[in-house]
Amino acid sequence: MRHLRYRLVAAWASLGPRFLPFADVATPDLPLGRLLRLSLFQISVGMTLVLLVGTLNRVMIVELGVPASLVGLMIALPLLFAPFRALIGHRSDTHRCELGWRRVPFIWRGTLMQFGGFAIMPFALLVLAGKGQAAEAPAWIGQLSAALAFLLVGAGSHTVQTAGLALATDLTPPESHPRVVGLMYVTLLLGMMGSALAFGVALADFSPGRLVQVIQAAAVTAIALNGIALWKQETRRPLRGAASPAPDPSFRESWASFCAGEQAVRRLVIVGLGTMAFGMADVLLEPFGGQVLALTVAATTKLTALLALGGLLGFWFASHVLGNGGDAYRMTRTGALVGLPAFALVILAAPSGQTALFLAGNFLIGFGGAVFGHGTLTATMNHASKEQAGLALGAWGAVQATAAGLGMGLSGTIRDLVNIALGATGSAWGNASGYVAVYSLEIVLLLVTIAATLPLVRRLSQRPPAAARAEGGLAAR
Repeated sequence: MRHLRYRLVAAWASLGPRFLPFADVATPDLPLGRLLRLSLFQISVGMTLVLLVGTLNRVMIVELGVPASLVGLMIALPLLFAPFRALIGHRSDTHRCELGWRRVPFIWRGTLMQFGGFAIMPFALLVLAGKGQAAEAPAWIGQLSAALAFLLVGAGSHTVQTAGLALATDLTPPESHPRVVGLMYVTLLLGMMGSALAFGVALADFSPGRLVQVIQAAAVTAIALNGIALWKQETRRPLRGAASPAPDPSFRESWASFCAGEQAVRRLVIVGLGTMAFGMADVLLEPFGGQVLALTVAATTKLTALLALGGLLGFWFASHVLGNGGDAYRMTRTGALVGLPAFALVILAAPSGQTALFLAGNFLIGFGGAVFGHGTLTATMNHASKEQAGLALGAWGAVQATAAGLGMGLSGTIRDLVNIALGATGSAWGNASGYVAVYSLEIVLLLVTIAATLPLVRRLSQRPPAAARAEGGLAAR
C-alpha cells in the first residue's frame, strides 16, 4: 500500500507542471512562489482600476450627486499620465541608485503616489459633493483636491505597472516570457474581480463614513501588496559610478534608438488600433443588453463575469501556444480575427433579439481581447533588449492605456451622435443604431489591425524554420 501511495504521489508530481496553471514558468533561479509574489503588484493595479472606473463612478453620480460630466473628467484625469509611461520605463533603465537597484525605487515611488492619492480622495470627494460639514467649503477646493487625488492614484498605478513588468522581464529568461505575460494578466483580472466583489459588499450600506473607510483600506492594501511584491526581488548591481561610467543616453536618444528597431513603430500602431477596437466595447456592452435586449440589471451585471471568463481562457490559450514556441505576431492576429465574429454576433443580436448571440459575442470579445493583448505584450518583451526593457514596456503601456481611454470616450460620444442624427429621420434599427455604428467601427479597426500585422507574419514565414522559431517563438535579442 505504501509503495502504491508513493507511485501515485510521483505520478501527480510529474503531471503537475502540465496541468497546474503557470507551474512551468518557474526556474531554479526564480521559483514559482517568488514569481507569484512579484505578481501581487498587478492585484493593486486591478484594485485601483475597479475603484476608479467602477465603484467610484457609480458612488459619485448616484450616492454623492456629483454631475456626470465632472465625474467623467475626474476618471479621465489618470489617462493624462499614460503617455509618460515610456519616460518612466527609460528612467528605470538608466536609474543610478546607491543600493544598486533600478526598478525597485520606481515601484516604491509609484506605491507612495497611490497611497497619497487614496489618502486624499475620500475627503476630497465629500467636499466635492458638498456633504455634511463640507457643504460650506468653496467648490474649487473639492475640485482641485479631487483632481489631485485622481492624478496621484493614476500616476502611481502607471508607474508601478511599468516598472513591475520591466522587473519581471529582467528576472525571467526569454523562453518564459509568454507564460509570465499570462500570469501577470490573470493576476490583474483576479485582482479586479476580487476587488469588485469586496467593494460591493463593503459599500452595500453606503454612508460617507463607510466610503472613507473603504478607500483608506484600499490605500493600506496597495502599499502592503506592492511592498510584499518587491521584497528581495531585484538583484543589487555594483555601483556604476565607481569608475567614471559612460554617460547614459537621454530619453530622446533612447527613443530614437527604439524607433529605429525592426518594425517598432508598426508594433505600437498595432497595439493602439487593436486596443481601441476592443476597448470601445467595454462601456457599451451592459447598456446594449439593457436598452436593446431588455435584460435585467442582474443579467447585465453577469456580463462582466462572462467577459472575464473569456479573458481568462484567452490568456491560458495564448500562454500555452506561445510557451510551446508559437509566434507572438500570429497570436496578435488571431486575437483580432476572433474579434470580427464577436462583434458581428453582437450586431446580429439587435434585429433578431437573440440573447444567445449577444452572450456568445460577449464571451468572444473577452477571449479575443485577451489573446490580442497577450500577443502584443509578449512581442514587446521578446524584442526588448536588457538596456531598453523599461522603455519598450513603457511605450507599450502608454499606447495601450491611451488607446483604451480614447476608445471608451469615443464609443459613448459616437453612440449619442448617431442616435441624435438618426432620431429625427427614423431608423430600422431603432435605439440600437448608435450601438451598431460603434460595433461596426470596431470591426473596421480590427480589419486595419489585421492588415498591419500581415508584413510581420509574412516576414517571419519567409525566414528559415530555425530563425523563425528563435525570433517568433522565444525571443529575438
